[in-house]
Amino acid sequence: MADALVDIRQADVAMVAAIAEIPIAFDVERIFEVERHADGSLALVAAPVSRPWVKDYDRIEGNAPAGWGEQFDLSNWGLLTAGADGHVIGSVLIAFDTRGLELLEGRRDLAAIWDLRVRPEARRQGIGGALLRAAERWALSKGCSELSVETQNVNVGACRLYAKSGFRLRSADAAAYPEFPDETQLIWTKRLTRAPA
Repeated sequence: MADALVDIRQADVAMVAAIAEIPIAFDVERIFEVERHADGSLALVAAPVSRPWVKDYDRIEGNAPAGWGEQFDLSNWGLLTAGADGHVIGSVLIAFDTRGLELLEGRRDLAAIWDLRVRPEARRQGIGGALLRAAERWALSKGCSELSVETQNVNVGACRLYAKSGFRLRSADAAAYPEFPDETQLIWTKRLTRAPA
């Protein structure tokens, strides 16, 4: 689906709980194993899983959109939605200038993708990429020079989207999730530059 066919709009961040209507669950049939090279760089190598499963971030305790307003001050955050044919088919939530949010590293020139979701029937049609580009523009409008996002090695589709969109894999932490010892935290970053006028 081309950007021209997707209507991306800024929504009221107070409506963040409503994005839970867009399923975020995905099938895990492959994972990425992390290779660390001598020069410090990281590479991801896809490997099949012995038994596929469904990963649903919204089912993890404390991780559903309805609770984010209680956990964080969302007043500086941005919520963008993607619509097609009058229906919301995707969204991206961008965190910015929020005290205590580790992913922001205490910086005001850094924004972070907190949540990116596209309806299952609309996936692999360019909507995630369009939402990422809109999130970059939003972050630039706030004076940010960098955008980051956290995902896991079980989310192969997201990792491929971030790599294709120009994000660089900055770090991998196999011990980040004690409750999910088989998952590795991946942090991706992208330098932001303004397009020439």
